[in-house]
Amino acid sequence: MATITKLSDLGDARSCPLLVVKLGSALLVGSDGALRREWLAGLVGELAALQRAGQKIVIVSSGAIALGAARLGLPGGGRASLPDAQAAASVGQVELAGLYAEVLAAEGLVAAQILLTLEDMEDRRRYLNASATLDRLLELGVVPVVNENDSVATEEIRFGDNDRLAARVAQAARADAVLLLSDVDGLYDRPPHHEGAALVPHVDAIGDTVRAAAGPAQDGPGTGGMASKLAAAEIATRAGIVLAIANGTHDRPIARAFDQDIGTVFAAQSGPGARKNWLGGRLSKAGTVQVDAGCCDALASGASVLAAGITGVEGDFARGDFIGIVDPYGREIALGLAEYDAATCRALMGKRNDVQAEILGYAPRSAVIHRDHLVMV
Repeated sequence: MATITKLSDLGDARSCPLLVVKLGSALLVGSDGALRREWLAGLVGELAALQRAGQKIVIVSSGAIALGAARLGLPGGGRASLPDAQAAASVGQVELAGLYAEVLAAEGLVAAQILLTLEDMEDRRRYLNASATLDRLLELGVVPVVNENDSVATEEIRFGDNDRLAARVAQAARADAVLLLSDVDGLYDRPPHHEGAALVPHVDAIGDTVRAAAGPAQDGPGTGGMASKLAAAEIATRAGIVLAIANGTHDRPIARAFDQDIGTVFAAQSGPGARKNWLGGRLSKAGTVQVDAGCCDALASGASVLAAGITGVEGDFARGDFIGIVDPYGREIALGLAEYDAATCRALMGKRNDVQAEILGYAPRSAVIHRDHLVMV
């Protein structure tokens, strides 16, 4: 398969057989709460043309809360409180699903609605169920339309923005690329309203300079901003998936981005395998363990986390919970599944295997976090 290096490659079925396209509330719903129906019909027409040319398409769409809030007359765009957001989403999801069914049917395509919460992507079994559903829908030529299930999601189990949801959906669907449609052309080397700001067309690796350019999250109809798009890029590229950002405010935005190569492409990294892709994309952690410099070096070489290298434990996690691994300076360097609960980790930290057996009363496990259940970040 051809390598994706520029925006136009995302529109080629040879280099990108499966594309996830995400659009946010600000693109779908105007500042007055009215739906931008003509814009959406134009975008769907472009996506239908890609599908007819041999690509498979998944849409990740915001907009349910904004649509429901406008219908119900709720203040703050429906985000004044969690109950308001849930009520607005319940009403808006019906309207949004009907809208996509209508505009896709006009192109001869069938729409499917999939509503997900963070827990659906964090729990391994539910993640695999979602993946199987996406696979079958795509085999049938259906266009899945995915949204966060805001009608039931609480603050504790929300993705918080659909950029990261799109990256996780791309993992579950085993997509080749994600296209995030934004209100700017892509990532700039400084805030785009600053004089001399230049669009960054390609990012090989996400480092401190790139993170600084992204800036903080924004306020408004959506909940993301460039910072959330960068977080999505880290999830996707770590899983071997290309992520691109392009301007969605124009009519027929796909043609503008692809034909003129206007946007930012984040290069895919070497994929570590399906289970580690899932681990690397998880967002909620039950706790952390801090490790010494020797353990950091060992992890960089592909080793497991041993109790002897642990210097601190935070949180109240159970065996099998997803936790972070931080270096002596508190920087997160890896993520993984704990083989012991937090209390046992505290009892074992800094201890060698022979001492661990005395503490436990039985032979210790080979590691606190096994390398097969660990991914570097």
